[in-house]
Amino acid sequence: MRVILPLVIVLLVVTGGAWFWLEQAAAPPLRVGTNVWTGYEPLYLARELGYYRHRPIKLLELRSASDVMQLLRAGSIEAAALTLDETLSVLQDGFDLGVVAVMDVSQGGDVLLARPSIETLAQLEGKRVGVESSAVGAILLGGALAAARLRDDQVEIVPLTADEHEAAYRERRIDAVVTFEPVATRLREQGARVLFDSRRIPDRIVDVLVVRRDLIEGREATLRALLDGYFQALAFMRNQPRRAAELSAPRLNLTPEEVRRSYRGLRLPTLADNYRWLSGASPLLSVTGRRIAAFMVQKRLLRHFVDPARLAEPRFLPEAVRD
Repeated sequence: MRVILPLVIVLLVVTGGAWFWLEQAAAPPLRVGTNVWTGYEPLYLARELGYYRHRPIKLLELRSASDVMQLLRAGSIEAAALTLDETLSVLQDGFDLGVVAVMDVSQGGDVLLARPSIETLAQLEGKRVGVESSAVGAILLGGALAAARLRDDQVEIVPLTADEHEAAYRERRIDAVVTFEPVATRLREQGARVLFDSRRIPDRIVDVLVVRRDLIEGREATLRALLDGYFQALAFMRNQPRRAAELSAPRLNLTPEEVRRSYRGLRLPTLADNYRWLSGASPLLSVTGRRIAAFMVQKRLLRHFVDPARLAEPRFLPEAVRD
């Protein structure tokens, strides 16, 4: 019995482990949609570092935020990285959404770039300005035009999705563009001049990780694993910034040094920051969301005011981060 009993225990442990991995493999993946943006890169870094190994997590990189929103509405993905205004746009269509993490706050990462011959904001008058049909585009362009004392109708607005920005500039279909990283770095290398950036409108452009509550039932453990890996990746970026940049550079089509510079325009909220954004009687997310919703109604980007009071969803945040 002294030999048989331990053997039975070992067999139970091994087969139990096998069943665990079989269950993981059989579980439908938690699908997370994003477009290309340095603020979302920690998710992909977590995958690269193996933090999602043996987890049913599938990251989907899409051409634009519009594609991400479309798949979220259709139920083809359970989670999405979006700006807060994009989240409000989906929310107004009746979907029960929860923001499970605040990923970044733009502090120069969103920019208005113009051709080298355009040296001041006032010289945008009569020029073609490419911009996404979103609140982020409207917020940044509105701030720039206000600084130049120009009205919306004094520039020619050219609607463009994010994946069209670089080609439109290169083909001279526009004179200026509201864009973000990594496109902004590549356009600056082509001579584009920064006329305005999000440092002049602080805390108004926020990226979040959002889920459809009706699609995550039974996947709570996987969602916690997603966030645990994400915050581990943030810790890796803080502790090994050069190595993190080297790993992210090929995906972003930038050099490692360009990757590091691109993060200067972003604040990446820590786990403690996220608890402040998402917790409490009046979470910072709700306060910021109401301000953005009011702006969107004013600009007719929302059909009606959307109350973000229920958006904050802190229960999936890890209690601590393993460095």
